[in-house]
Amino acid sequence: MSDSKLIDPFGRKIDYLRISVTDRCDFRCTYCMDEDATFLPRRDILSLEEIVQVATSFVALGTRKIRITGGEPLVRKDILFALKQIAALPGLDELTITTNGSQLEKMGQQLFDAGVSRINISLDTLKRERFEELTRRDKLDQVLRGIKTVSALPFKQLKLNAVILGGHNDDEIEDLVEFALAHKMDISFIEEMPLGQISHHDRAKVYISSDELLERLQQRWHLSLSERSTGGPSRYYDIAGESQQVGFISPHSHNFCSTCNRVRLTAEGRLLLCLGNEHSKDLKSVLRTHPDDADLLQQSIIDSLVLKPEKHHFNLDEEPQILRFMSATGG
Repeated sequence: MSDSKLIDPFGRKIDYLRISVTDRCDFRCTYCMDEDATFLPRRDILSLEEIVQVATSFVALGTRKIRITGGEPLVRKDILFALKQIAALPGLDELTITTNGSQLEKMGQQLFDAGVSRINISLDTLKRERFEELTRRDKLDQVLRGIKTVSALPFKQLKLNAVILGGHNDDEIEDLVEFALAHKMDISFIEEMPLGQISHHDRAKVYISSDELLERLQQRWHLSLSERSTGGPSRYYDIAGESQQVGFISPHSHNFCSTCNRVRLTAEGRLLLCLGNEHSKDLKSVLRTHPDDADLLQQSIIDSLVLKPEKHHFNLDEEPQILRFMSATGG
């Protein structure tokens, strides 16, 4: 039971914070950012010490789960310093991280030692040429070595995340499940979120619903809706005979707003109250104007919740209303 002191206007308890530590990434995934992405000046990015301050305030207010995201969080210099500080916060149940996997071969043991308990790894294909097309980088082998590294470590959970685009990688969903099972990992399939203008594909034309994917997977495995929840937006299904699960993140076909328990801190210090809206609170100005005032920071967080909307409104048939890319938002 959450004891969060953060309750939004719709009675939802906010006990899950996602922190983007950088907008930079060593990949250029076609659904996430342009090839020629423009990144924020370093002075506009929160320092690691400021990130720890925000995390400390959230945990004091009842946050029990923090996920570190990017961009690619593991390209942030000295990120292990922040991870160790956050993992040690009294009252925090779980520190997790979402990564593209490129740094896991060299950092897997360090992440475990720092106190990270769960890792989500983005992997949309197992085919080298397709991986290069989707990420604009030829690094599949590097990612697979990273997965092998962390699979040998006693993390609480490892999970693959795959964004599925019709006609691009939907023919691999069974192979991705098989790969996840072989590595004792869960897997979540994600409907693409319409954030930012992209040129690689027409989002409406490549959209494929979670229901369609579920129907296909049920032709090979017996799947039953699970009672498990990790606090995120995934709907999980148990796989008969397996300890792992298949999840679906469905912002279009199964809007998950009614149970939303999370907010996001962007790399530039905006507290984003909803993934699909621009409602936000500038915490960076609070941190830099009153750097030692923990009470003011906590009150600013509490006050920001009046901005949290009831739900998002994604429409694939229209130009994206949210112009920031997912890399700027945090996964």
